[in-house]
Amino acid sequence: MSAPARRRGMAKAAARITALVWRAAPVHLVAFLVVTLVAAVTPIAVAWFTKLALDELVTPGPVTVLIGLSAGLAAVGLLGAVVPQVGQYLRAELDRRAKLLAKDELFAAVERFAGLARFEDPVFLDRLRLAEQSASSPGQLVESAFAAGRALVTLVGFVGSLAVVNPWFTAVVLAAAVPAFLLELRLSHHRAAMIWRIGPAQRREFFYTRLLGSVDSAKEIRLLGLGGFLRGRMNQEMRSTHAALRRMDRRELVAQGALVVLAAVISGGGLVWVLLAARSGQVSIGDVAMFVAAVAGVQASVDGVVGGAARLHQHLLVFGHYTTVMGAGADLPSPPVPAALPPLRRGIELRDVWFRYSDEHPWVLRGVDLFFPHGATTALVGHNGSGKSTLVKLLCRFYDPTRGSIHWDGVDIRDVPTAELRDRIGAVFQDFMCYDFDAHDNIAVGDLTALEDPVRVEAAARRAGVHEAVAALPLGYRTLLSRAFLTPTEGEEPQTGVVLSGGQWQRLALARAFLRSERDLMILDEPSAGLDAEAEHEVHSGLRRIRAGRTSLLISHRLGTIRDADRIAVLSGGVVAEQGAHAELMACDGVYARLFGLQASGYTDAHAPRPGGALSGAVAVGRPS
Repeated sequence: MSAPARRRGMAKAAARITALVWRAAPVHLVAFLVVTLVAAVTPIAVAWFTKLALDELVTPGPVTVLIGLSAGLAAVGLLGAVVPQVGQYLRAELDRRAKLLAKDELFAAVERFAGLARFEDPVFLDRLRLAEQSASSPGQLVESAFAAGRALVTLVGFVGSLAVVNPWFTAVVLAAAVPAFLLELRLSHHRAAMIWRIGPAQRREFFYTRLLGSVDSAKEIRLLGLGGFLRGRMNQEMRSTHAALRRMDRRELVAQGALVVLAAVISGGGLVWVLLAARSGQVSIGDVAMFVAAVAGVQASVDGVVGGAARLHQHLLVFGHYTTVMGAGADLPSPPVPAALPPLRRGIELRDVWFRYSDEHPWVLRGVDLFFPHGATTALVGHNGSGKSTLVKLLCRFYDPTRGSIHWDGVDIRDVPTAELRDRIGAVFQDFMCYDFDAHDNIAVGDLTALEDPVRVEAAARRAGVHEAVAALPLGYRTLLSRAFLTPTEGEEPQTGVVLSGGQWQRLALARAFLRSERDLMILDEPSAGLDAEAEHEVHSGLRRIRAGRTSLLISHRLGTIRDADRIAVLSGGVVAEQGAHAELMACDGVYARLFGLQASGYTDAHAPRPGGALSGAVAVGRPS
């Protein structure tokens, strides 16, 4: 990134964080600013009261003057002790309020990404991680800015005080601060760039750490003895990040060490001069005290200004990732004039649909023409990787076709707001979620309008055949389905949750879909995966009743569960190889017949001849008019 572009990015980040903190906690921000200014002038007031008191001791005047100076020094000292405590509270409260708003706005922006492509982009994931870190501590950026401002105010005060004693020496001290300022800014830029470079390694380290400490992976890791292997991978990533951090720390050690030596030489020379000047009567004892305090104050303030500005510079560079995520445009184009999505009455049609995940990836779908008639069940069949799940993603508009289009009763789904389209779809995905919620909420997330309606939730559970299992849990539908957290119940000791079997989770996912069974389109992607034969039969019997007269898409590798579908489409090599009813496809003796025969042979005599067939036959189904 060029320097002008970096400066523009930092200015944009500064404007956003300032507006965010102001919206989050305006009163606390103003109070923190006032406290910061008081803290800035306090050391200057202490130095002047000390000088005046010492001069009063050397040339005594009325005792009331000395008493007044002593009282002033005590008051300023008390203020200097109290102000940091108040500032710490204000900074913490400001950080909490700003963090709440920043994280909410960040993930609200992420929620607006309607598709999945960005969540499969490692560069974006690294940027999102840094953005989330920035959103977790926005107060640090404000504190760095205020710390630099506080040090600048103190610096100006001490420079003026030091100039009273010796203007030339003041110029030398300030000149020495210039290289320190430039060097610290350069170091902060290098550290921000280093944080971005080590992001992928830190994400991989987190991946291995999560594997080693997760209940989901514990069984397989222990069975296969993978602990040492994964620890080795984790340590390798840690060594990589630590090497980068170590190089950065060494660079800072050398640079800051040189600055410390320069400061020591300047302050030592100044101390010799002021003591000799006091001995010859050129300055007073109070001037000596002021000089010592001013030199120390100037150097500390210079360090504060430089350090605060450097930290602010680094925070702004890192916060730029937050700004980038917040300002990212839509990942899927929105129609300039959204079209209304009619109730499905005719069907959904794919017209010459081509798709690949990027220009570097192979084509997943190659000119697919397919029609899902209204009120009918269409089944998709094909080998792994044939494009079945990709086609589902396109129907839900998680991606747009690379070429071609998808029409809902003649309306291109790209002309419809994605939220409206998805509100018309119910689905069970093959990779369904197992939320660390209680059983009620795990089902209710299928349709949030049921969150406060236990009757609907229980009805969906009954239809999915999981009600009895849930009702038998320790707290029924309010049993936490995870052992990641404790479940404190009123009047009882905290108890851990319950972990369901894979088949029970599958039924819970079905219950979520049943909450949306009145939608126009029901997508069932391997809805019985993980179920035993009896449970599978029961689930598909229930699904047949629900699918009756409804538009549904069924995907399953168990071909016996789809033979009653109104139409079956076979995907092979990214195209529709054949389609038709079960009997038609069996008579065609093509791909479907071969796959069905292979599965059926597992339930018959192992030595029985297996049906063959070329990969060519297809039942032609014309595109609807």
